[in-house]
Amino acid sequence: MTLSQKQQARLSLLPLLLFVALFLGTGLYLQSQGVDYAFYQLPGPVAIIPALVLAIWLYKAPLNESIEVLVKGAGNSNIITMCFIFLLAGAFATVAQATGGVDAVVNAGLTIVPAQFLLPGLFVISALIATAMGTSMGTIGALAPIAVGLSSQAQLDPALVAGVLLSGAIFGDNLSIISDTTIASTRTQGAEMKDKFRENLKIALPAALVTLALFAFLAQSQTEVAVKEFSWTGVLPYAAILVLAVAGMNVFVVLLLGIVLAALQGALVTDYQLANLGKDIYKGFGSMQEIFLLSMLVGALGEFVKQQGGLQYLSSHVTALALKLKQAGNKAQQLAIGALAFVSNLCIANNTVAIVVVGEVSKDIAVHHKITPKRSASLLDVFACIAQGLVPYGAQALLLGASFGISPWDVVTNSYYCLILAVFAIARIMLEKSVRSDF
Repeated sequence: MTLSQKQQARLSLLPLLLFVALFLGTGLYLQSQGVDYAFYQLPGPVAIIPALVLAIWLYKAPLNESIEVLVKGAGNSNIITMCFIFLLAGAFATVAQATGGVDAVVNAGLTIVPAQFLLPGLFVISALIATAMGTSMGTIGALAPIAVGLSSQAQLDPALVAGVLLSGAIFGDNLSIISDTTIASTRTQGAEMKDKFRENLKIALPAALVTLALFAFLAQSQTEVAVKEFSWTGVLPYAAILVLAVAGMNVFVVLLLGIVLAALQGALVTDYQLANLGKDIYKGFGSMQEIFLLSMLVGALGEFVKQQGGLQYLSSHVTALALKLKQAGNKAQQLAIGALAFVSNLCIANNTVAIVVVGEVSKDIAVHHKITPKRSASLLDVFACIAQGLVPYGAQALLLGASFGISPWDVVTNSYYCLILAVFAIARIMLEKSVRSDF
């Protein structure tokens, strides 16, 4: 990388920093001033516009070419996939609410699970479904309507409940053998999925147990709530989609079936007018407008960073730092692999893409320092998922923020599992002997 290329790579990170400063800085400042709904005063899709203008200016190419880069990033297949999930999740939540399904599931849950165990119960359910489905987004889309109702009726802090849901979804997504992150990390590192799973479990399971204990403690002060009358038929659509999700059915099909089943249940049992179905679906689409737009624009911004070598610049510096710390055995190199995944995901806000971007560099580090493929794959997945659970402009936080009507910042600041997972991951690297392979 020449001197001019290095300068361009450094500058390519400025738009991302500008967006974060505007998006979070404005909200934090207004919150300190006691402004209500501080993080809603400057919507994310608006805050990112100056950053995109700066990115286009720094790209120093004809405007048409810059627009092509913007469109390529916004139209990335992963981004568009998430956007469709947003739309279907919003439609399902709205139809389920209109047909009384959410109230039925909430009250059914309260009859089975005592109020003091709702938080750890939601964490376990979210974790199991995400592990089975292999997608945190699909899990959140299916469970968010239920969790919103539970938080309201049980008088739980919505931000805390959202954090519980995000924590469980990240845990399952990280461990699942059919997750995109698992596939990406094992393929780039040449590891077997079963070996990577076992390696991940040694880090994720202790972190999950500590998180469960924390959520049980945080829920101790909650009072018992009265269970309202409900019809068990309202639970059937949710039960059906959860079973189908666990069985491995595609998330798009699961959410579409959820919409149909919720509408049919409402029409047959609660006098729901099917003539309103179209309006309710469209209303659900509209509820996801902000995160739909922001996801596409974040994808566009990330593409400018990649095109101008910003990620390569970060990777080279992290790698160079690791190479200087030879006295630490291969522990420094393991931390470097984790840092590459973490920092890349902060820039892209997509854990699968971040793993793919730094996969080759990480494998080179692993081979050079004789780190086993299963360990390097595990580190990539773990640290990318940690970052995904902590970025307020990530798809998961945005979806939960929209579902609960709270700021994405409030969601990630209650994502305790991701913070605990980071501690356990770093501790495992530092406290054990160097993990080597003969290759």
